[in-house]
Amino acid sequence: MNPDLSHFQSSAMAKLRSRSFWSHLSDAFLFFAAAFLALVLVWSFWSYFTPTPNFLPTFTHPSSNSKKNPVESGFGVNLKSDPKDPTFYDDPEMSYSIEKPVKDWDGKRKEWLKHHPSFTAGARERIVLVTGSQPKPCKNPVGDHLLLRLFKNKVDYCRIHGCDVFYNNLLLHPKMKSFWAKFPIVKAAMLAHPEAEWIWWVDSDALFTDMEFKLPLERYKNHNMVVNGWPELIYNKRSWTSLNNGVFLVRNCQWSMDLISTWSNMGPISEDYEKWGQIQRSMFKDKLFPESDDQSALIYLLYKEKEKYYDHIYLEKEFYFQGYWVDLIGVYDNTTERYLQMERKVARLRRRHAEKVSEQYAAFREEFLKETGKWKRPFITHFTGCEPCSGNHNQKYDGETCWEGMVKALNFADNQILRNYGFLRSDLLDSSTVTEVPFDYPNPTDGERFS
Repeated sequence: MNPDLSHFQSSAMAKLRSRSFWSHLSDAFLFFAAAFLALVLVWSFWSYFTPTPNFLPTFTHPSSNSKKNPVESGFGVNLKSDPKDPTFYDDPEMSYSIEKPVKDWDGKRKEWLKHHPSFTAGARERIVLVTGSQPKPCKNPVGDHLLLRLFKNKVDYCRIHGCDVFYNNLLLHPKMKSFWAKFPIVKAAMLAHPEAEWIWWVDSDALFTDMEFKLPLERYKNHNMVVNGWPELIYNKRSWTSLNNGVFLVRNCQWSMDLISTWSNMGPISEDYEKWGQIQRSMFKDKLFPESDDQSALIYLLYKEKEKYYDHIYLEKEFYFQGYWVDLIGVYDNTTERYLQMERKVARLRRRHAEKVSEQYAAFREEFLKETGKWKRPFITHFTGCEPCSGNHNQKYDGETCWEGMVKALNFADNQILRNYGFLRSDLLDSSTVTEVPFDYPNPTDGERFS
């Protein structure tokens, strides 16, 4: 064989083998690359539709957000900050006692808020509800249970509307008993809560029966006190029942401090306590007992010093700031049915929702309640004349009427709360039986509105 040809053939075969080797290597590489890419794509889609669960809880150390603005970090107010700057709390002359007046309270409160700026936002609408009962167990066998439920009712209302609650069961002054016991508590609450604009006293035997209704604070912006009352009964009839201060709202300000001081000094701490009883009895012919009482004392101040007090006290009569239970106990069933009729027509009113956003639905309902007139839910039902703890009661009705009425009112109110949790009592006199609420409750009618 020609050596040159042999060399050519060998060279050609070597090149052919070389090309074949690299060609196969390239093909193999492409194959594995494509397979890898396909695997990645499959894994990506699988991860998207089936996220990898995280079985480890995530913890945020409290100090990690310590430098954040408390509003930005979602807490609203800074509960951990109390600067060293001196405030009225550092004044040794400051006293919580009802017998020692407080001066320049507006200035002191303003100074405290300056050092606690996170409380400034929303301060104008901040409320502390104050209530209480006796220091000892009840004589009435069902008294303690009723007091527990009456307190639960107030806690439920405040949870929905963002009020703080202070429950007291001690006499803060040994002489200020019975209906006078509230004044040392209210004054102490004002000093303990400079961040609050309003202190709301609610008697233990009063309960919320419209859990959605929110106080129209804007209406009271030019007043320092709100109480249920009628001017014509004060100034024309001079009646002992022209107002009822078992429930009242008082602004946390110097004017209120002065009022409480003057008001309390017509009570048992005064040397003229018996004299004040005689004065009240002579002025209010329908007053049934000789002792000075807080209600007659406030009416007396309004009547005798109208220029000083009347423009500052809002006598609320446009809704049941508190209503007499005898007049209201029979309306609960009809009111419930009419609310259900309204909801059957309006899908948005019966929509399930979180309890925390109840105020939005209450505001929407108000648009429809304007047409309802007198059958709106009474805001507060007051069991005046019934004493659940002692078991005493007005002789016009028997004790069972009182206690059954309380149970009915409490269940009527509690149904409004339970519905947020998916249950209802079908019988307002039966506190032990509940039924689950169907998803679309109440069932709509053909004329339903979806607005």
